[in-house]
Amino acid sequence: MKKPLFCRSRTLALNNERGVTMILVALAMIAIIAMAALSIDVITLYLAREEAQRSADSAALAAAKIIALSGLTGDPSNLSLQWGAVCGPDDGTNGLATRVAKTVAGQNTVGSIAADAVTVNYFAGTGDSMGSGTSDCTSLASTAFGVNPIVNVQVRRTSMPTFFSRIWGNTSNSVSATATAEAFNSSNSGNVGNETTGSITPVQPRCVKPWVVPNQDPLSSAGCTNGSCIPFVDTGTGAINRKGISLGGAGSPGVIGETFWLEPDCQSAGSNCALLNPGSIQPTTNTALGTYGNPNLLYVPNQVGTPVIAVPSCKVGDASTAFEQAIAGCDQPTNYSCGVTNANVVDMSTNPRSQTADAVQCLIQQGDTGDITASSGQDYFNPFGAPASYPYPILAGSSNPTGLSGTQISISASIVSLPIYDNSKTINGTGETNVTFVGFLQVFINAVDANGNLNVTVLNVSGCSNGSGSVGTPVIGNSPVPVRLITPP
Repeated sequence: MKKPLFCRSRTLALNNERGVTMILVALAMIAIIAMAALSIDVITLYLAREEAQRSADSAALAAAKIIALSGLTGDPSNLSLQWGAVCGPDDGTNGLATRVAKTVAGQNTVGSIAADAVTVNYFAGTGDSMGSGTSDCTSLASTAFGVNPIVNVQVRRTSMPTFFSRIWGNTSNSVSATATAEAFNSSNSGNVGNETTGSITPVQPRCVKPWVVPNQDPLSSAGCTNGSCIPFVDTGTGAINRKGISLGGAGSPGVIGETFWLEPDCQSAGSNCALLNPGSIQPTTNTALGTYGNPNLLYVPNQVGTPVIAVPSCKVGDASTAFEQAIAGCDQPTNYSCGVTNANVVDMSTNPRSQTADAVQCLIQQGDTGDITASSGQDYFNPFGAPASYPYPILAGSSNPTGLSGTQISISASIVSLPIYDNSKTINGTGETNVTFVGFLQVFINAVDANGNLNVTVLNVSGCSNGSGSVGTPVIGNSPVPVRLITPP
């Protein structure tokens, strides 16, 4: 075989290929590092976006809770002109709900730092259009909003710590999130508010106290008694009859802010509830029965289910009755069906007087049942029992577990929910009676005496219909006016 004319040295070929692998590895490392850096940026923005959303959700719900707690939904036509006091009378920034929303948003960091901007807007009006759209309180101070006020919160964080993502055109390095919450009052919701179903959507509050009150507003007219009072809610539509916000506990012009006595319709002695007003539990002006004043509203005990939950240890132990435990703790919400004919049961086998006194004293941390004109540890209004300014300021009592005595608070064990029943049905003098709940009353307990009489101030009313108009799954919450996140149309 002939030898080739030209013979390439294998050594020379290998020398020419030296370093190629290192170049390829270096290029690959650059690509890997760039992708890793981009991934870090993407994850940073994604997590910050999730944090911003949680911040917006929390802020919107907090603002809606303030709206619900203030009783604003009890004045859907804004007759009292108090809408601006909640969301902001001047530039939309001074209202209590707005301040709370911004405070809550600031407590939730976005990318380890608080948000740069928190914008709070409100919706007023009816229908899916949510009125005229987003606005601050400047244009809403004298506007009717229907039944269900809506608040929108936007949280924005700029100058996020990203670097490599700018290569792909992301120069803003910012994240934002928006949340919308509603204070939902079922009262007449089929005809008024932001519901468009044409039917009333009922509510099912958690932790309702087992004091069943008649559908009679004891402050609706001077000296009303035994059925002459205006009902809290219209049993046909669920609408609140006396809309409006009152100051000083006087009950004028509306039901929100009324202060009256809530008293057992039971004789003082005996283990059973022997009615003071047989065949009726209407308001009474009889002051010879151990009551402390008028006006007053008489209640009967609801049948308590088991198990009772969230029972505190103070004065309420294993030896206490389920009724007493349900007052200090929480009864099952399924025992309080709103708008369903004869779905609930009152039980006259329980005399609630002493049990109510002990359980309420435990619940609200009241130190002295003999003092019913001032706080002896429980949370309170200023002036006591008759808030003179709106939104109603609740002050922490000396026994408040937060240790914030004298400081304004928005959560209190003194705020409770009660069922309102259709008192066109007569309560049996003994045993059980099936009744229809037509709404719920949210009150603030100012004080309780040793006989189980409670001095209360109305914070809100929520009605439902006992006819075919009440349909759908109930909206469940901790209040007769629950708050919920919604998606704007």
